[in-house]
Parts: sequence; C-alpha cells; structure tokens
Amino acid sequence: MSTPLTPAVAGGSVARACRYLYRVPLLLIHLLVFLPLTLLGMLPPLGRMRLGGEPLEHCVVRWWSAGLMRIFGFRLRRHGIPLPGATVFVANHVSWVDISMLHSQRMMGFVAKQEIRGWPVVGWLAMRGQTIFHQRGSQESLGGVLHEMLRRLREGHSVGVFPEGRTRDGHAVGPFHARIFLAAVEADVPVQPVALRYGPRGRAQPVVAFQSKESFFANFLRLLGEPARAADICFLEPIRVSDVDGRRRIAEISRERIIAAMNQEG
Repeated sequence: MSTPLTPAVAGGSVARACRYLYRVPLLLIHLLVFLPLTLLGMLPPLGRMRLGGEPLEHCVVRWWSAGLMRIFGFRLRRHGIPLPGATVFVANHVSWVDISMLHSQRMMGFVAKQEIRGWPVVGWLAMRGQTIFHQRGSQESLGGVLHEMLRRLREGHSVGVFPEGRTRDGHAVGPFHARIFLAAVEADVPVQPVALRYGPRGRAQPVVAFQSKESFFANFLRLLGEPARAADICFLEPIRVSDVDGRRRIAEISRERIIAAMNQEG
C-alpha cells in the first residue's frame, strides 16, 4: 500500500490574480512565438541534424516542454539518468502535466487515451510528439497499441507508458496493468520506472491532479495560477526484462520502486 499524500495549500485569490497577470502573457508568447519555432525545428531535414548526440527535433521538444513547465511555476529537478536507446519508461500518472514533465527530459512516444486528441494545444502537440492513442476499454485498440509499441522499440525508439491506465486523485499510486509490459518483453528492451513527484515528498499531487468532474481546460487554468513549487522527475533503477519472471512481476517491481521514491525527500 502507498502512503496517502496530503494536499498542498494554494495561495490566496490576490496572489493568484497576480500570477495570472504575468503568466498569461508568457504563455501566449510561448504558444505564438516559440511553438512555431519548435515545430520548424522538428521538420526534416532540420530536425534530423544532431545536436549534443541527439536529433534537433528531440532537443526542441525538451526545451519547449521545460519552458512550459517553468511558466506554470514548476521548478524541475531531475534525479537519475534516463536510459538511451530503446526503452519503455513507466511513470505514475497524475495529470496532463506528466507528459510535459517527461518530455522536458527525454523524447519518447507516449501511450495516451484517445480523448487527448481533442484537448486544446496539448492534444495537437501529442499528435506531433509521436503519441500512440488508445481507446480505453477496447481490447482491439490495446492490441494495436502493443503492436505499434513493439514496432517502435525494435526500431530503436523509446515509449512512455502510464501503467495505471488513467489519472488518479493524487493520494495514491494505483495498480499497474501488466499487459502493457508485453511489448518490452517481446522486444527485450529495459523498463525504467520514473517517479513524478510534485512538491516535497509528493504532497502537492492532489493539487496537480484533476479535481472531481474538473475538465482539462479548468485544470489547465487552475494550475496556471498555482504557487511555484518543486517538481521532481526521478529516473529509477532500470529493470532488465530477461532477469525478471514475467510481465506481471515487472509491473510489480516498477510500482514498488515508484512508491518508494514518492516517499523520499528531494
């Protein structure tokens, strides 16, 4: 069982209004100026140029995602090193912010719910960012997702997965679905658990998470006015699938390591 997490206390209405006054213009500049430049940097042949050992298209996605998180007040701190090459990264799932958090450190194609396609800005970016969309509850869709994951891994690309299958209220890390790990087993690539921790020991998880019946747009606006806080991205000890007996055990180990990291200080 994971330890319940306590919500962080948000600032007052005056402080929130002040944050909107300077963050909204910054967000507009980020969307209207830097987003087109980012997309330009992703187009071939420019995007295929190497910069610091990685394609330019990967660099510009990292830079833009890190900038977006900065505008929302998240002070990113990375612990550990993301594996190079074909890897399945698995993380706890709190909010839409998680994808930008991970993209700020490492380019990866995410497995995400089909509904994200319709989200403003984020949905369009997800399509540009090699996202594999899944229709929840559809076994046929899941089969297609696993097939696409396997293809990408065998081609040397990385995939990001949220094994809980959905966002939660931030008070606990839910059970991990084992079937999603099948692609890693079939491709014989490592699985690297990643703990996403908002605030000290994750105490701000419930603040970042979607509230009851809260829409994406409402969550987006609310988070834009939240106080600045630390956000830790913890790349944990990788799992060699050949050393573990079956995908169910891989799922269990991944979840155990993420929960342990959630309860650590920064």
